[in-house]
Amino acid sequence: MTTPLRLGIAGLGTVGVGVVKIIRQKANLLAQRTGRPVVITAVSARSKDKDRGVNLEQYAWETDPVALAQRDDVDVFVELMGGDNGPAKASIEAAIAAGKDVVTANKALLAHHGQAIAAAAEEKGCVVRYEAAVAGGIPVIKALTEGLAGNDITRVMGVMNGTCNYILTRMQDAGLPYDEVFAEADALGYLEADPNLDVGGIDAGHKLALLASIAFGTQVSFDKMELEGIQRISIEDIKLAADMGFKIKLLGVAQLTGRGLEQRMTPCLVPEESPLGQLKGGTNMVVIEGDAVEQVVLRGPGAGEGPTASAVVGDICDVARGFRYPTFGIPANELAEPTPATSNSPAPYYLRMDILDRPGALAKIASALGECGVSIDRVRQRQHEGSDRAPVLIVTHKTQGSAVHDAIALMRQTNVLESEPVALRIETV
Repeated sequence: MTTPLRLGIAGLGTVGVGVVKIIRQKANLLAQRTGRPVVITAVSARSKDKDRGVNLEQYAWETDPVALAQRDDVDVFVELMGGDNGPAKASIEAAIAAGKDVVTANKALLAHHGQAIAAAAEEKGCVVRYEAAVAGGIPVIKALTEGLAGNDITRVMGVMNGTCNYILTRMQDAGLPYDEVFAEADALGYLEADPNLDVGGIDAGHKLALLASIAFGTQVSFDKMELEGIQRISIEDIKLAADMGFKIKLLGVAQLTGRGLEQRMTPCLVPEESPLGQLKGGTNMVVIEGDAVEQVVLRGPGAGEGPTASAVVGDICDVARGFRYPTFGIPANELAEPTPATSNSPAPYYLRMDILDRPGALAKIASALGECGVSIDRVRQRQHEGSDRAPVLIVTHKTQGSAVHDAIALMRQTNVLESEPVALRIETV
């Protein structure tokens, strides 16, 4: 009989329990598809007595995930605890030191320590698989490393945080303000324990950093990413964008240019009729552009027990089949240290601000834009009844982001601003 692949699973939350269910329920199918049995031998979590809706008595229990990673009857250490340090990092390092393969869903850990983990694993002849760390059930990492391996990737972009996409689409569909939809998402359990990981763009930024490393053969460089969340997006922004035929999305874009590696995770306007513009709710979408394939669009559930556990089990199956390749597609010692570059490719920009409702105020704003070489395509000014504030919407012609930022700095010196300008790139997709 073929030797079974023995798993040790650390972390028995929603995803961990989902993995246990799939391994147990699909045992025959997995054996047929991989050529060997896939079995769980041991598990670990913070509480042994918690009711998880699945019987775990047949598995050995380890209180310490590091001890689980070091067990002789574990071939693959499956880390589903989360966190960019602490037990997750210590146990993955212990598993690699013990010569074991690793499957994880931990995008934060890899975004911060991916280079060191990849180097250690490759030195020991281990593999680290992490399909579930990016875009839930969408097999985007497999697409980049395998299906599109013959392409020079030119751009990767996408909506990679379902919570943010839920909030923005809910604001538009229901006409509700950000604070109200944020509270609704929190009540539904959609937000991380630290909500800023979601709405601040950090979670999605971690995912983009991993994709950029694979796509462009560079070391993971999350700390060099341009990052902005959705907290400043108002229902007014949503409505104004819709009037112009656009939707607002928290959009990640990565591309390698002659200036260096551009990585940004920021709110953008995208055409309403585009695949990204039509994306609703918690669904994720990743768009990959390559020199041979042109454009590939991958869409699917970005989180949840089933989709994420599906991705974890897919990685486990690849290990069972004997698929072995470097963590980020090429050997860790060949990954280039990227030169970070701010995004400076020309694009139209949406600008929204409140200015003093007095003669010459708008002229000062237009002058600031003109001094920085930013041309206005259209402008709309309205008056709030009983207020000395005038909301202003400006859409520019194509310009560089640095010019827009310089113009905003000049606007702050005019003494006519009543609110900090919101500047959103209008992205071509």
